[in-house]
Amino acid sequence: MKILKENFDIEQIAESGQCFRMSKRDDGKYEIIASDKYICVWEDGGYVYFDCSDEEFEEYWKHYFDLDTDYRKYMDSVDAKDEYLSAAVRLGSGIRILNQELWEMIVSFLISQQNNITRIRRCISNISERYGEEKTASDGTKYYAFPKAEALADLAEDALMECNLGYRSKYVVRTAKAVANGEFVLDGLYGLSYEEAKEQLLKLYGVGKKVADCICLFALHKIDAFPIDTHIRQVLEEHYKEGFPFGRYKGFAGVIQQYIFYYELHKNTV
Repeated sequence: MKILKENFDIEQIAESGQCFRMSKRDDGKYEIIASDKYICVWEDGGYVYFDCSDEEFEEYWKHYFDLDTDYRKYMDSVDAKDEYLSAAVRLGSGIRILNQELWEMIVSFLISQQNNITRIRRCISNISERYGEEKTASDGTKYYAFPKAEALADLAEDALMECNLGYRSKYVVRTAKAVANGEFVLDGLYGLSYEEAKEQLLKLYGVGKKVADCICLFALHKIDAFPIDTHIRQVLEEHYKEGFPFGRYKGFAGVIQQYIFYYELHKNTV
């Protein structure tokens, strides 16, 4: 399956901090594991190629990559006088907000606290290999699905330290217990507004405002969520001393946040 390369860059998406199970192979192609699914994606000659059937693309990956959304409208909304944000959009013009599995994102961003992307990826790989189901892709590749809440719920609270989670182990195990025993119902979040979903997520042990916003943005696709970490806070303080123009970007501020976040990570590498 292939599509025209329009505001889509698999490398930018993989390096934007929203997904931790994308890896670049030696041949330049990207292997992606999402929940219990696997795909290989690459770009060539103005096209993006997805190594899957047309049916699987339509049923899962098209939505996962948010391909029905025109990201040009978000980029065109940026104030041309805002030199900083204009530069951020130019650098990250291929970023899209992924539609990821809710449970996986809750665990991923619990792990992300006081952590770096390389280490987060290693932690998630560790728990998937140890507690996830081994699968075989259509091309014969062996991989591990993300572990279900039930697979983690009966663990001791410090068990995931063996997977390099450190103090975050208890966050993940307690949350797994709450989900597995029905105390916290994941499906109940989908019909809520951004503010309501965030309020519910904050009830989970270890979830603070930034983590809740990341889950809202990258799993529930509440694209008005605007996670503020150290990088973003510094940008707001340096470039928007009179306040960030949230009103201009109402309804899609999270997309703008991703352009900023990516820019801060990569502006010195281009």
